[in-house]
This record gives sequence, C-alpha cells and structure tokens, in this order.
Amino acid sequence: GLSGGDIIKMTVFITDLNDFATINEVYKQFFDEHQATYPTRSCVQVARLPKDVKLEIEAIAVRSA
Repeated sequence: GLSGGDIIKMTVFITDLNDFATINEVYKQFFDEHQATYPTRSCVQVARLPKDVKLEIEAIAVRSA
C-alpha cells in the first residue's frame, strides 16, 4: 500500500475560505504524524461540492521503488 509519504501533489477544494486555517492545521498534523514531507498543494474555493460537502481533496501519490 501507499502512505502519506508517497503523496506528491494535493488539490484541496473548499466552499469557504474561512475554513483555510483549520484545514492547514489538520494538513500539518497529518504529515507530521506520518513523518512525511509536505507535498505540493493548491487550495481552490468553489461555490459548491457534490452532496454539499465542505471539502474535497484530490491526491496524487507515487509508489516508491
């Protein structure tokens, strides 16, 4: 399987930029707990997400050889 350390790029879609500080804290906790380098990340505010969720994350990971 893959782990947090295999993630190389993330795109975060959020409906409210006021949640950005909370998202940053959770992001930091996740990668610190997995002792992983922070991947490149983009954060995009959108008007709406499917099923009215507040957050969607797209992640690209590469399996180490």
